Amino acid sequence: MPGKERDAVRTRRLVLDAAAAAVTENGAGVSLDRIARSAGVSKSGLLHHFSSREKLLLALAEDLVAQFRAAVERALDPADHGRGRLIRAYVNATVDDLLEDSTARYFRLMASLAAVPGVAELMERDNARWDAEFADDGLHPERALLIVRAADGATVAGLYEGRHEPEDLETLRRTLLTLSAAEGPLA
Repeated sequence: MPGKERDAVRTRRLVLDAAAAAVTENGAGVSLDRIARSAGVSKSGLLHHFSSREKLLLALAEDLVAQFRAAVERALDPADHGRGRLIRAYVNATVDDLLEDSTARYFRLMASLAAVPGVAELMERDNARWDAEFADDGLHPERALLIVRAADGATVAGLYEGRHEPEDLETLRRTLLTLSAAEGPLA
């Protein structure tokens, strides 16, 4: 049984990765046949794991949210116990992803998936969770809002301006981390 479970997990991952690539290239209307071929599975095999296009695309959005959250968790500094610790991890994960161009990919995919039933609600729940966690992070709400919106804004700007210059991203990181180390309101 462990072999079958491992194969199911591996196949599911192959399908999600293939769906991410196909949606990025062709939009959310991409055919299930194309995704299945790209994943190296039959269409019936894909449908065994995801019973409909909507369920596959919602699972893709859930996977993207989980991947970003995991990136932030990996960016948490175990030696950092100060106020703003989570926000610093968020900034570092965002800038690291921008340097690899994966955050821009994330936003393009989420934009493509926005009309899929359940995705807007997923994003609302995820945003509410981030808001609650940032509120508990100890920074003044004004400071936290500016830092997080600046990090998110850098991501969206990359969609319109093209790839960021690494030096600019490092300057952004330094500036936002400096802001996260101070306390009190900004103005």
